[in-house]
Amino acid sequence: MRTTGQPATTADYPNLAAMDAALVDCRACPRLVAWREQVAREKRAAFRDETYWGRPVTGFGPDDARMLLVGLAPAAHGGNRTGRMFTGDRSGDVLFAALYTIGAATQPTATRRDDGLRLIGTRVTSPVHCAPPDNKPTTDERDRCRHWLINELELLAPTVRSVVVLGAWGWQALMPALTAAGWQVPRPRPTFGHGVHYSIDPARPGRHRLDLFGCYHVSQQNTFTGRLTPAMLETVLAEAATTAGLTLTPPTQEPT
Repeated sequence: MRTTGQPATTADYPNLAAMDAALVDCRACPRLVAWREQVAREKRAAFRDETYWGRPVTGFGPDDARMLLVGLAPAAHGGNRTGRMFTGDRSGDVLFAALYTIGAATQPTATRRDDGLRLIGTRVTSPVHCAPPDNKPTTDERDRCRHWLINELELLAPTVRSVVVLGAWGWQALMPALTAAGWQVPRPRPTFGHGVHYSIDPARPGRHRLDLFGCYHVSQQNTFTGRLTPAMLETVLAEAATTAGLTLTPPTQEPT
């Protein structure tokens, strides 16, 4: 079990299943461990009869994904409750509905780990895997958690072709991870913005050029105010899926 956040490599974990099995036992960040477990004990009134996950939350999606989505961290009563990234909260409601609309998810809702949802050619992850107080990890917590993201990128290297980053915080966290995982991030680093699109060349064998997209985060602050609309999100996701070479079949629209 890793407790100190020491760097990992693909030699440590031959596949994502092995990495995820180790990740859920991580206790490297005392503040995050205390918070995620406190939330799991005290619960929100609406979920008082549920057993919270209360552990690090792994990425979600196939291990041969061509499109990767990078968020921020699990929500205290979302992923920290359900044990699956972006599942059980309003941010996930928006994200998975958009993925369903473009054909990258098998259903538009994500309520629990065993609800039958599957992602198609797409994986969702985050730079920090434990729910932070006030949704704000510290810089030290971000850096201590980085080796998991590096390892995930390395294991996805044979197939991943596009990355969509949800929010400026995740964008900044991703850049050093891309460099460490074997991609050549330009100097100065690409600037975050909604709808921006950059090409990132490989710096080591076994990697492909990445198409990097920026998208406002699916937080309630953005979606409730209209800063990020479903159409805006769907446009970015659809473009990223196309550049990744995903062949998706959107659901048949019911006649009105």
